[in-house]
Amino acid sequence: MRIVKRLDLFVLEKFIVIFFGSFFITLFVYMMQFTWRYVDELIGKGLTLDILAEFYWYMSLTLVPNSLPLAILLASLISFGNMGERLELLAIRAAGVSLFRTMLPGILLSAGFAVLSFHFMNKIAPESQLKLRTLLYSMKLTSPALEIPEGQFYNGVPGLNFYVKEKEVSTGKLYDVMIYKTDQGFERAQIVVADSARLEMTTDRLHLVLDLWGGEQFENLQGAGADQLGRLYKPYDRETFGYKRFLIDFDSNFEKMDEDQLRTMATAMNLQELDAGIDSINTMLDSISHGYYLQASERYFPRPQLPAAQENRLKTAFRPAAERSAKAEAAVNFDSLVAHQSPEQMQQARSAARAHIEGFRSELEWKSVVIEDGDYFARRYRIEWHTKFARAVSCLLFFLIGAPLGAIIRKGGLGMPAVVSVIVFVIYYSIDTSGMKMARDGSWNLFYGMWVSTCVLAPTGIWLTYKSNNDSVVFNIDTYISALVRFIGIPTKRHIPRKEVIIHTPDYEAATAACEQLAADIRRYEKRAHLKAAPSYLRLFFSNHKDEVMVDVCERLEALVEELSNTRDDQMLHELNQLPVPYARAHTLSRLHPRLRQACGVVLPLGLILWGRCWRFRLRLHRDLRQTERTLMRLRGRIQTIKE
Repeated sequence: MRIVKRLDLFVLEKFIVIFFGSFFITLFVYMMQFTWRYVDELIGKGLTLDILAEFYWYMSLTLVPNSLPLAILLASLISFGNMGERLELLAIRAAGVSLFRTMLPGILLSAGFAVLSFHFMNKIAPESQLKLRTLLYSMKLTSPALEIPEGQFYNGVPGLNFYVKEKEVSTGKLYDVMIYKTDQGFERAQIVVADSARLEMTTDRLHLVLDLWGGEQFENLQGAGADQLGRLYKPYDRETFGYKRFLIDFDSNFEKMDEDQLRTMATAMNLQELDAGIDSINTMLDSISHGYYLQASERYFPRPQLPAAQENRLKTAFRPAAERSAKAEAAVNFDSLVAHQSPEQMQQARSAARAHIEGFRSELEWKSVVIEDGDYFARRYRIEWHTKFARAVSCLLFFLIGAPLGAIIRKGGLGMPAVVSVIVFVIYYSIDTSGMKMARDGSWNLFYGMWVSTCVLAPTGIWLTYKSNNDSVVFNIDTYISALVRFIGIPTKRHIPRKEVIIHTPDYEAATAACEQLAADIRRYEKRAHLKAAPSYLRLFFSNHKDEVMVDVCERLEALVEELSNTRDDQMLHELNQLPVPYARAHTLSRLHPRLRQACGVVLPLGLILWGRCWRFRLRLHRDLRQTERTLMRLRGRIQTIKE
């Protein structure tokens, strides 16, 4: 017996080819989103191609675990949608193979991808994340490339502000240059004006060489004086030059920072390092908390110093609590102490106690910040620990959602599957991000926050697999429209066309009797049911009331319509189309489970809504029955005319 059957190879071939295409498309989209997020650190820094290539390489490795689940979802939707659209799934089902058995090779492959994703996040992604973050921080510290615009001030060089009216790109010459120099401080600011200039970078890319021709330099000098009239003035220095050169410090080289500075990031650790980090943080927090407790105990709750003999006696002898309390009360009488104090002394004591308590509270608040920061870092480590498992499990769950959805939708290509996959992923991402943020902030249990998206996906995938395996019409829009029409109670009109071929003609004798009997039963029912009156609330929700009479009337009416629809008389077909389609059970709640019906009655707002709906359907049923009775009488007359 072959372990891998031809059907398995067929499904895997369909899935794998689309998976690789979806994976690279998804990875490309993630990389573009990441690039736009950090575009300010990339543009204008003069980065070489090897630095950019290293940046994009580590970026792609970091984003692989995020791309895998979405690629599996999209590939499963497209592959099973293609098989459903080409009726291949129908042929497989006709051969006696269930949809779950058809999905089995994809499930096993997705489980393999889940294991691969976990290994990737535990072994490769931490190192890639460390190198990527190192590159990003290094890019932020790199000075931007020098590009002086025309007609506006440029402050890209530290300590200098350039204004160039015109520049010549081919020669690098700058014309009508004005420079504000504040590299020696604002008190010794200099203003340089020149007819032309040239700005060049040294070969070691550590300095700028600024050559100026035909200009003047102004500089404020220290100190101030007064003239003979007592007017204050501030001296300055003015220099006219034909040629002048400035050497400006400007390091434009890319220097990569030390990776060890970012080793403590949670995303740069594997499981073993995360466990060690969590243990060390917990140990540190326990030590700090114990130290704070001892400080508070010694400072604010000091233990009374007793003589050595009394201390030993307290340690060896047992004294009841009531006896100790009585002796303490006898030793110190608080009421007598208060009675002997003046109001000023009591006010001073209260103020001192209030200041003492305020200081104690402020100190505890400051110490709580230290504990909260440590707890925050511990939560970050635990979140990353759970993320490695949750992302791996999502690969399998996304296949369990995508494959049944593709089989139900039965649409291939990139149209409908892409839309559905984006909607599913957005829902998953929203739930996952919300849970992660609440777990990170400590407002929700960390385990629940990190696994809430998985707890939502797992039942959804199992339910979709069950529905698709049973050929359920989950996404048949007509089913939902019909249910909505029935719930709201929109009138349904009959449309009985004239049949081209009639196998047998109606039995007019039996039809006449049926019309008379139905009309009589409707009159008796209306007289007994009092449909215009409001229904009893208690009877509606708390009694097992089933209107079997109306169900029988509706069934007999439909049988009569089916019988008379075989006629060739156009007038009779017109009268049949005038018969309304009454709702036999809408004016009761007999379809609800008894316990659910009683619960709705107890919840008063919901019960009032359902009660009003039932009353509306009673009035609607009254109108339908009156119209049915009149139409039946006209049908009986038309039958008599045909018989004559």
